[in-house]
Amino acid sequence: MLALASLSFAADASMLTPPPGAQVAVVMFEDLQCPDCARSFPVVWDVAKAHNIPVMLYDFPLPMHNWSFEAAVYARYFDTKSKKLGDDFRGFIYQAQRNINPENLRQHVQKFADDNKVPLPFAVDPEGKLKAKVQADYALGQKINVQHTPTIFVIGRDVASGPPFVEVVDPAKLTEQVEDMQRKAGPATAAPVKRASAKGRKK
Repeated sequence: MLALASLSFAADASMLTPPPGAQVAVVMFEDLQCPDCARSFPVVWDVAKAHNIPVMLYDFPLPMHNWSFEAAVYARYFDTKSKKLGDDFRGFIYQAQRNINPENLRQHVQKFADDNKVPLPFAVDPEGKLKAKVQADYALGQKINVQHTPTIFVIGRDVASGPPFVEVVDPAKLTEQVEDMQRKAGPATAAPVKRASAKGRKK
């Protein structure tokens, strides 16, 4: 949610760069229990696909939410099967968000797994590796001063003028901000990246 907005320090995404082969990317720090994230998620993907640029997702489960961290760990589990499956799971959770609570989260996860014919073990993260990745994303968000969810950036590589990122305050302006960054960053030097996720990066 758009929480903690009273803190006046702006987030600084200058340390984030698009994946190899892309000049521009959309970054979203998300909380799967956040209603604003649920509304923004399809907008982010629609704009990214329309402009053939990658989306980089980072987990930022807010402490006030009582099932978002666990849901993020499940999302990481599906990421291990494929990035597309992980992203589809996030979309599924956002659509079902209003009906989810800590007691029935696992039932929703099981339904998604069954619908996609993916086995769901009793313990999806026995060694805590997926939990550590969620925590690393959260720590990164804190480092760059993310204060609310969703926090969305358009980032560019080798930007000729101005900062290499812009925070998207109004998702309705995302298309405009993507196209502006594309003009500043220039064309990609390699084949366009149609789908990408922050989940594949090294920690």
